[in-house]
Amino acid sequence: MDMEPRLKSVYRDKIVKALTEEFGYQNHMEVPRLQKIVLSQGVGAAVADKKLIEYAVDEMTLISGQKAVMTKSKKDISNFKLRKGMPIGARVTLRSVRMYEFLDRLISASLPRIRDFQGIKDGFDGRGNYTLGITEQIIFPEIDIDKVNNISGMDITFVTTAKTDKEAKALLKAFGLPFKK
Repeated sequence: MDMEPRLKSVYRDKIVKALTEEFGYQNHMEVPRLQKIVLSQGVGAAVADKKLIEYAVDEMTLISGQKAVMTKSKKDISNFKLRKGMPIGARVTLRSVRMYEFLDRLISASLPRIRDFQGIKDGFDGRGNYTLGITEQIIFPEIDIDKVNNISGMDITFVTTAKTDKEAKALLKAFGLPFKK
């Protein structure tokens, strides 16, 4: 077996125990887990310039370590000169080993690079999932600033098995995500 990601063993050895004590779970299978992390980026300007989608897909692939796919529009919107099936974004879904490694890099290398960083805001959806909006992709060390042609943001969604936002927040806090006080 390869080496297990650091955060996976932290989850198994420390987080499960801490959350069981905090929420009084009867069984270790009740403890919320991280299922997947989805990175998505909308590229609205791609309607005019098709190259922007390719750049977005390449950058997402670099950041995540897994091939990103382009997303296409679902319907026509005449005000935005948008036709059904036009590429308008990029997305990548990370699971298991890649997910833990990405989360580790996000917490230890990327978030500390944000200027005037005071912690991340609450962005829970009511079902135990959390979405973090990032305004600049250049906070990731994998991105070479000299090769970036336009600064764009992205959403990072953490999908958990938690039943409530409170449990999900406790889980993500235990992983080391720096929430605002």
